[in-house]
Amino acid sequence: MFFVLTQAVAVMGHVHDRAFYEEKFFNWMKTHKMKAVNGMHFVQMLKNFADNEDYITAHNSGKSTYRLGHNQFSHLDSAEWSAFIKGGLSKPEQHSASVHSAPSNLADVPSSIDWTTKGAVTPVKNQGQCGSCWSFSTTGALEGAYEIKNGDLVSFSEQELVDCDNRKGGGKDMGCNGGLMDNAFDWIAKNGGLCTEADYPYTSGDTKTAGTCSKDSCTSVSGSAPKSHSDVQTASDSAMMSALAQQPVSIAIEADQKDFQLYTSGVFTGSCGTNLDHGVLAVGYGTSSGDDFYKVKNSWGETWGDAGFIMLGRGDQYNKGQGQCGMLMSASYPNL
Repeated sequence: MFFVLTQAVAVMGHVHDRAFYEEKFFNWMKTHKMKAVNGMHFVQMLKNFADNEDYITAHNSGKSTYRLGHNQFSHLDSAEWSAFIKGGLSKPEQHSASVHSAPSNLADVPSSIDWTTKGAVTPVKNQGQCGSCWSFSTTGALEGAYEIKNGDLVSFSEQELVDCDNRKGGGKDMGCNGGLMDNAFDWIAKNGGLCTEADYPYTSGDTKTAGTCSKDSCTSVSGSAPKSHSDVQTASDSAMMSALAQQPVSIAIEADQKDFQLYTSGVFTGSCGTNLDHGVLAVGYGTSSGDDFYKVKNSWGETWGDAGFIMLGRGDQYNKGQGQCGMLMSASYPNL
């Protein structure tokens, strides 16, 4: 029965024969250390992988500013991918933060900037199965601000935010069930700073749950408590570029589309909406082969995207000025 199901699922409706997909699928499982829960799960994973293989091939055979490829999410269909994304980001809310407005003269803003080459961005991290994207976006912005002010790149603890920034701990976020970067900046300020990754390491990626708050077992880094945070003026590339010329910026995006799931390189100009569901970090902007972009650091490890990064299209043509994947709708950064 298992053999029959495998043959049927890998042949019907696909471009190649069963052996073609099976060889690629087994190599993919080995590369990403994936295991099926049972026979039916294996069949579903293989079918999804074959569907995604055909989708990738079709996309890459056409003319596009970006390319797709396999990664650790290649076994998920659209519904499973959407379910994976949902719950990591709380609904943006009104805050009393100051607003970083667009400059009066865009000529005062550099034509490009990349904080990764300036030493203000830590290596790509991996949130795993926990809906903690908000905490990684928060630490990324804090790491950038701290390095720019002090000349010292420190990796801050996401786990401290996941475990402690909740209602019990005087915060508003919900660990692996979602959060918001503005809320996290406020909690860090109230907490007197944040501990380092080394002193409070990340563990929720496998457990999918928050742990017991242990912030008293480590010491917050001196000078890491924000005095305040600023929200970037919405629907304004000029304001976003001006903010990024100053430091990395936490942004909220919609990431539940298939092309985002399978993105590997190039300027992402594909269909992408404004239903914000994922927190990431904008680390720069520039132009590639005539296409303007924002460089964005994700928290899905280096096996996703372009070594963990994506270039989102930049310009008012995206979502009627709301930004590619809605990235101009809710953005902020800490003031140290």
